[in-house]
Formats: sequence, C-alpha cells, structure tokens
Amino acid sequence: MDLFSPNELRTLLGRALTDEECSLAHDLTADAFYGEVGERLTDPPQRGVKSVALAVAARTLTNPGGVRSEQAGGMLVSYADAQTGVALSEDERRRLRRAVGMATGASSLSIAPEDAEPPVTVWRAL
Repeated sequence: MDLFSPNELRTLLGRALTDEECSLAHDLTADAFYGEVGERLTDPPQRGVKSVALAVAARTLTNPGGVRSEQAGGMLVSYADAQTGVALSEDERRRLRRAVGMATGASSLSIAPEDAEPPVTVWRAL
C-alpha cells in the first residue's frame, strides 16, 4: 500500500531525497500507522490519511532523533519524549483514527449490570 509517493515527499520537503530515504520514511510511517489503527487502513488509503502520513514522514527525515530544543552553550539537548524512531503526535493520532473511522475522543464505558444503577442525589442550596 502506498501512503504517498516519493515525489510528494520530495515536494513537501523542498529538497532532493534518495529513493532509499523515501522508502525508509514510507515504511516507518506505515509501520507506525499499522501499530495505531491495524488493518483498518484500506488500499488505497482513506481520505485524510495521506496528509498525516506526509507530515510523519517529513518529520522522520528532518528530525529523526525527536529533538525538541538545543542550546549551544553547555550543550543542552531536550527530546520530545523518551522514545526514539517514529512516534505519532496526539494530533496525528487523532486525525489518523478519524480518517479510518475510529473513535477519537474520550468515552465512558460502564460494565455494571443495567439494574445496578447508583442512587441519584440532587443537592440543593438551602
């Protein structure tokens, strides 16, 4: 399955990339996507998947270590998180899940029997 073409990635980044760089970025992005949404990705991918895939692949090539900030004096480097490699941001995860038809928001699930509802108390000011 092609999430994006090498030329689309080259155009987005505005620089020359080897076929190997494009292939690696694509494979790492696809792997991260399958880890998040599994087999819900279709071939061709659903609308909205390509924009997330290109953003993830571009970041993979421009900032592979996940550096958040650097400081020259004292050599201070901070990273986005403890993970290395391709990790989806919360926004990318939400957009990907929405594109493949998965729930994206928080939800509540009760496993209690239907007849075991807690008593309701209404508090009123005196």
